[in-house]
Amino acid sequence: MPPHLGLVCITVSNDVRYRTITRKRLLEHSFESQQKLLDELYRSNIQVLDRALRYCEEENIALYRMPSSIFPFADEPIGRDLLATFAQTLARTGARALERGIRLVMHPDQFVVLSSDSAGVVANSVKILQMHADIMDLLAQPRTPWALLEIHGGKADRADALVANIAALPDAIRCRLGLENDEYAYSAEEIHEICVRSGVPMVLDAHHHIVHEKLDSYDHPSIADMLAKARSTWAVPEHQLVHISNGRTAFNDRQHSDLIETMPAAYAQAPWIEIEAKNKEEAIRGLRQWQAAVV
Repeated sequence: MPPHLGLVCITVSNDVRYRTITRKRLLEHSFESQQKLLDELYRSNIQVLDRALRYCEEENIALYRMPSSIFPFADEPIGRDLLATFAQTLARTGARALERGIRLVMHPDQFVVLSSDSAGVVANSVKILQMHADIMDLLAQPRTPWALLEIHGGKADRADALVANIAALPDAIRCRLGLENDEYAYSAEEIHEICVRSGVPMVLDAHHHIVHEKLDSYDHPSIADMLAKARSTWAVPEHQLVHISNGRTAFNDRQHSDLIETMPAAYAQAPWIEIEAKNKEEAIRGLRQWQAAVV
């Protein structure tokens, strides 16, 4: 079976666009008005999520990464309590995704640093991750890496702390957690070792890998080697997820290009690929011929 391609958050077109609100704007209002603003925003974004699932179905896209900010302030009591009132609606949305074979994943933002040497930062990271786990629970998604919450390793040279803090996570988070290699702090080899120690799956990002290792080709033997090592960390190998992007101005540019012009040959063996390109839907359409040719 050829790899499944995944859409990341929004489309360049207006097909999938979410509303948001800043903290400053929210705090300008009374508590009652804040509740009303968030209620309207949550209702709107649930409708957009439903539209995103329809879009994925129409475009034959089998994976959708929901934005981490889909429900602003849901990590605080005002948002958490409000979001709970949409439990039945969200459960129906999640059921539709499962019925249509559309995999839902999330990528919590850069403020999640489980390897921090600050207890406060770690506590805030767990709070943010709990919000994402709550969203997955409300969407009735399984407590497995099928509903992946993917994060980076965070602060460098803190592998032991990262492993220990992962072990202490609530099941709703830990059972969905995956770790991704990055360009600077944690190489693919380092993240793989941490994943093995902590019992969570590894998300291989080929572009982060070539930037970190200063490689000149996606077909460097280490890509295929790391793909195989990463797969060994998945309890269900068929659910392995990887990322791909291309450099914007040069091969090793960490900034993402608009489209995917070069795909690692080894990725023909990757079951699920998130397409991290600027022109999201156009990039996926441009890969259809490659996808069809994969045997």
